[in-house]
Amino acid sequence: MWDHEIRAMASTHAIIAASVFMATVLPAALVRGFSVYSTHLLWLYSVSGAVTVVSIAVFWLLGITPPTKKHTVGYKLSRLFRSCLYFFLSCLFFHAVVVLYGAPLIECALDTFSLAVLLTSLTTLRCLCVLGPNVQAWIRVFSRHGAMSVWDTCLQITVACTLVGAWVGAFPIPLDWDRPWQVWPVSCSLGATIGFLTGLVAAPAWIHYHRKQLTYKCK
Repeated sequence: MWDHEIRAMASTHAIIAASVFMATVLPAALVRGFSVYSTHLLWLYSVSGAVTVVSIAVFWLLGITPPTKKHTVGYKLSRLFRSCLYFFLSCLFFHAVVVLYGAPLIECALDTFSLAVLLTSLTTLRCLCVLGPNVQAWIRVFSRHGAMSVWDTCLQITVACTLVGAWVGAFPIPLDWDRPWQVWPVSCSLGATIGFLTGLVAAPAWIHYHRKQLTYKCK
């Protein structure tokens, strides 16, 4: 029933995953001394920027982004402004949450905020692309039995995998292994990215395997 949407989802996720790969490989070829560890913030913003640009383009081209009810320029600008505002507020929210979980408040503020930007690019941005700047729709999707489409289910899986990956990535930090990837916030951002990539693979696979059991309410 949803074979076409699942194929579109798999193709979309493959393109986004390729953007993460290119955001890691291209700077290494163009920037002298680039590495995920030594120039971590550069890699982090490279991945965030690539995922942001590619996600917006792909979701818009495939028509997954919800259409605007009004076609006036003012309404479209208002929608764009709210999307940017939600993106920024999400960065502040993740920053606050990470600090509450034990990240340095002042000493590594830029590193912590950069991690928040990455988490926002991997989670909130997808909500904006699929659902638009509609907080009520976000609450519905992440509530119990709130999914109304395969893309809603995809959001649940990819966001959960990303956040779990970031959380698991924090475990090695206090260990005295003295590894370069234990420097804040390298392991968390790597964990979030690996979790995100895992979600990109797991979402269409899980939906395809359970497609006969999935039932969605009408919007």
